[in-house]
Amino acid sequence: MIFFCMQDGVRWPSYNFPNTPDSIALDAYLRHKSKFLEAAINRLAEQAVFNHPHGDCLYMASEKTAPGSRIAIIGAGVGGVTFAIGLQKRLGFHDFTIFEQGTDVGGTWRDNTYPGCCSDVPTHWYSLSSEPNPYWSRTHVPQSEIQAYWQSLARKYGLYTRTSFRTCVSSAAWDDERSVWVIELEDLQTGARRTEEAEILVSAVGLLGEPRYPTKLEGRDRFKGELLHSARWNHGIDLRDKRVAVIGNGCSGVQLVPEIVKESGVSVVNFCRTPSWLIHTPRGEFKEWHKWIFAHIPMAMRAYRAWIMLQHEMMWPLFSSGQSKNRAKVEETIKGFIRSVAPESYHDQLMPNYPLACKRLVVDTGYLAALHRPNLDLNWDGIAEITEDGIRTQKGENITFDIIIFSTGYVADTYPVPVRGKNGRTIQQYFDSQGGPTAYRSVGIPGFPNFYMLGGPNSNTSIGSVIFFEECQAEYILQLCAPVLSRSVRSFTITQSACDAYNADIQARISRAVYPQCNSWYRAAEGTGKNFSIFPGPLTRFWWIMRSPIWDDYEVQGAEKWKPRSKLARVVKCVGLGVALACTALVWLNPTQGGRIWST
Repeated sequence: MIFFCMQDGVRWPSYNFPNTPDSIALDAYLRHKSKFLEAAINRLAEQAVFNHPHGDCLYMASEKTAPGSRIAIIGAGVGGVTFAIGLQKRLGFHDFTIFEQGTDVGGTWRDNTYPGCCSDVPTHWYSLSSEPNPYWSRTHVPQSEIQAYWQSLARKYGLYTRTSFRTCVSSAAWDDERSVWVIELEDLQTGARRTEEAEILVSAVGLLGEPRYPTKLEGRDRFKGELLHSARWNHGIDLRDKRVAVIGNGCSGVQLVPEIVKESGVSVVNFCRTPSWLIHTPRGEFKEWHKWIFAHIPMAMRAYRAWIMLQHEMMWPLFSSGQSKNRAKVEETIKGFIRSVAPESYHDQLMPNYPLACKRLVVDTGYLAALHRPNLDLNWDGIAEITEDGIRTQKGENITFDIIIFSTGYVADTYPVPVRGKNGRTIQQYFDSQGGPTAYRSVGIPGFPNFYMLGGPNSNTSIGSVIFFEECQAEYILQLCAPVLSRSVRSFTITQSACDAYNADIQARISRAVYPQCNSWYRAAEGTGKNFSIFPGPLTRFWWIMRSPIWDDYEVQGAEKWKPRSKLARVVKCVGLGVALACTALVWLNPTQGGRIWST
């Protein structure tokens, strides 16, 4: 364990070497296979990590005039829980508060409870590398099991007592003179308002929060039947013997439709605008002996996780615009799968006319087979408006419905909290000035000291685990928090030039991929503007970028005697990483054939 000296002389733990949140789990491998090597590396790195001539306080602490923890976290979803765990495990730090509007942790997995809701990413990869679970029931588990996982982590790390539930962050503003965030809060139960302060503000509001309704579709307020969004499912609704419209055929719509058509007497029309690339992935239950192996055989579960990640990483070349021939072969394979399962009458309508992976890939969970049911129809005519008793199509047909369900995604290109930086500008105003959400390495925004984002701009993936991204971000942010918490630095602010250079590279890489070749929610301006969502590269590249800060990219306040990691520490880390990679390759990356993502 590496330590650094705090103001009060207490030796607080910093990052275990090597610092790897990824599924390859090099840190775990070193601990298990080569404790001697790890100890030797740590002894060298300990001398180089924080090159302070003194262990005492290098500046006066921030002056807080209101109550509050040193770190405030907005949101108790996946990102907020991940970061809070990291604070405790990596830094041994507990003086933080999570502010959550809902009544429980879990975020999108708390809110999305529609029938059929499940992970479309293999579950062993859709979980924290630091908190593996050998007892997952299936390769792709339902929402309830994922939510239970995050609840169990919150209980394990005492997050329920550190979270202020039913609390809305009304606004936050940086006080540059005192180097604190002034946070205005509202109790959603009583309406009471209060002010708290924090030295560091971490945003974990995520991308999948506010349900999105088509902005140009009129008449929602006129409909006299039941109207709801899949992201806010009404469990009191009775679908039996009802005429139901489902608008949308993306990930949630494809999961929802096969389940609701099973209701007695229900008749469903799925309104579709653009066909999705519907892929088949092997799915099934884990048997008890699988779980026993994961729980008791050293490294078995991590090796399985690494195998899953490797399969997905090998797909990245298909996302490059220069791989049109190889992508065309895969596209034909997927189209063959669609033809083999769907009714022949829908074949032409179900074939995408845009490149594979330009939009989010959609995993078929029984949707194509459900199209054979007599109580399910697809409608591709387009919707002109919602009427009092149903939907009028763009061809002029009036169709009567009892219930209309929107499965149209989320508002992803805005920031929901009015957070103001040191120049008085809000995050949303900064996003607008950049043509859409923009950040440095997805976590930092110029003009916003000690403010960091989890699930920020360009930290999403077309296929893969977003949990991986959030772990990488959390580890990166922790490295920026450590000097502030040790009172060696007052604040870090990313420079505009560094942010501009990083995003110029991101957008250049996106322009060479398939993403500009279609409209999607990945892009601002109703799907036609800048791609603010996708990271243009394999996940291992994101991990590499996020492994440690480039300190020269930051404006540092209150750090007259502070020095970042020395060159020796970086050399030691690179040498150790190379050794660990070589060891890992010998164990895991053998030449045997893995499974296939797509099969027919």
